[in-house]
Amino acid sequence: MFVFLYAPIAWLAVVSFNESRSLSRITGFSARWYGELFGDSRVLDSLALTLRLAGTSAVVSTVVGTLAAFGLRTAFPGRGLWTVLLGLPLVVPEVVLGVAVLGFCVKLAGIPLGFGALLAAHVAFSLSFVVVVVRARIAGMDTRLEEAAADLGAGPVTAFRTVTFPLVAPAVAAGAAFAFLLSFDDVVTSSYLTGVGSTTLPVFVYAQASKRGVSPEIVALSTLLVATSAALLVAGVLAAAWRARQLSSEARATEGRRTRTGA
Repeated sequence: MFVFLYAPIAWLAVVSFNESRSLSRITGFSARWYGELFGDSRVLDSLALTLRLAGTSAVVSTVVGTLAAFGLRTAFPGRGLWTVLLGLPLVVPEVVLGVAVLGFCVKLAGIPLGFGALLAAHVAFSLSFVVVVVRARIAGMDTRLEEAAADLGAGPVTAFRTVTFPLVAPAVAAGAAFAFLLSFDDVVTSSYLTGVGSTTLPVFVYAQASKRGVSPEIVALSTLLVATSAALLVAGVLAAAWRARQLSSEARATEGRRTRTGA
């Protein structure tokens, strides 16, 4: 299964340096396709738009989703209904969501197709992932820590800033990463809402592959995306390992001071 999953990706990485346009026969090695890729203004414009869209969507989804997760923390009339509504985008097919947002923007709200419509749709389906991740962290959080901060004289804002938010910060960061990746990688919903001059990179790649087949430039672009994702993954793993070693060292130092004090 792993070979089936990763062998085609590895082959794409090799073919991206092929001298010819063939995707099945290696005739020599060259970086010409990467040069043509970076010289294509359409690819660069689509990449810039996609990064701007994904970043804005991640920020809006993270802020609103985090606030919603904290709002659902306490019981109030209709909380179950709000929980269901916030979770529906997780199970609604992307085709249905794309058609629904398209009809809403064009027929009801009068929002022109383009960046605004894309942002509204991406926030709509990214919001649920942020709420689910942050709510799971809040549910596992020990409320006695907040109560202890209040007993020690901390006000609501101070307790949230110094106790609550640091505890949920990893979940907030994970939700933001989910929102960014979902927006960056979306094809189905974005294809319904793309306007003139607002073609996202995934939609551009899909359109080029559908019209002309898989070109060497697309292969080079795919290789760069995989390499970037792998680099971010390795950096995240190394950062987590460094943080774990740091916490372990601090715990050992604390235990050593306690032992010396007891002695």
